[in-house]
Amino acid sequence: MALSAAAEKQAIIDLMQKTTVEVTPGGAAKVTDFRDMLRAGCTVYVTFLPGSDFADTVNTVRRLKDEGFNPVPHFAARSIPSAKFLEENLASLQGETGVTEGLLIGGGVDNPVGDFASSMEVLQTGLFEKYGIQKMGLAGHPEGSPDISPADCALAIKEKNDYAKQTDMGLYLATQFAFEAAPIFAWEKEIRAAGNELPVHIGVPGLATIKTLMRHSAHCGVGASVRFLTRNPVNVLKLTLKDSFLGKYVNAPSSEPSQLMRDLVTGLDADPDCLIKQCHLYPLGGLKKSAAWMYQVQDGEFDLGSKGFTVR
Repeated sequence: MALSAAAEKQAIIDLMQKTTVEVTPGGAAKVTDFRDMLRAGCTVYVTFLPGSDFADTVNTVRRLKDEGFNPVPHFAARSIPSAKFLEENLASLQGETGVTEGLLIGGGVDNPVGDFASSMEVLQTGLFEKYGIQKMGLAGHPEGSPDISPADCALAIKEKNDYAKQTDMGLYLATQFAFEAAPIFAWEKEIRAAGNELPVHIGVPGLATIKTLMRHSAHCGVGASVRFLTRNPVNVLKLTLKDSFLGKYVNAPSSEPSQLMRDLVTGLDADPDCLIKQCHLYPLGGLKKSAAWMYQVQDGEFDLGSKGFTVR
């Protein structure tokens, strides 16, 4: 039975309530005060991009904590020089900010800079537990990954579930942003059937034109998702036309996530066992605009349309 308009709207509000956002250290440096655009207590992920200095991530985490937010540092396995380096930075983070949550990914580099080639190798050091991390996000790939074979993606999900049974940390799967709900639900059902029990946090794109999305993709750590999308020449053409006067005639992926949110709540209503629990909003270089949209949705200040919805 289809959701009524009122029930659908409430389901969207409920799904968006715990939505998290993220910043890069470089982007954070351009923000005078995060309190001007984010509400107190908001969970903010802080990226650790290939080739960057992890000290910048630590400094951004410290600043967000001081301004009243819940910062979550990224850890990129293939960009961590050594277990000693990881331990020193975890000790610093714990001592100065008391963070209790992190996000661990493999990292988008072909050759590891140090001792770790995968997130599982980092997890197995036991250092996160030692330094008070109680909750850890791990990568999930609804649309696959250009860097990992499907078989290895499936193995990684199994290994993450196995590790969850050995640790007191609460683990969950976090994904890059997606444009459509169908591949998300197909992937979630597939990994659940294979034994996944970890909750899933789905990435959704913030408000951006396709050109902005492409420009910011690498800087926001979503290059893999965009490369996957644009492998298909037809998709490239659709993306090009999306922002032209022909856009209304083209069924191109859009960075405006309202239809995606409607499709997510419809799918969740149809499958009560689905493990998708919340969303993560990728600002794509426009944190102020995307955060304002997020809060309008959380407050119910939007109207459903024939497609998607419009904030007031």
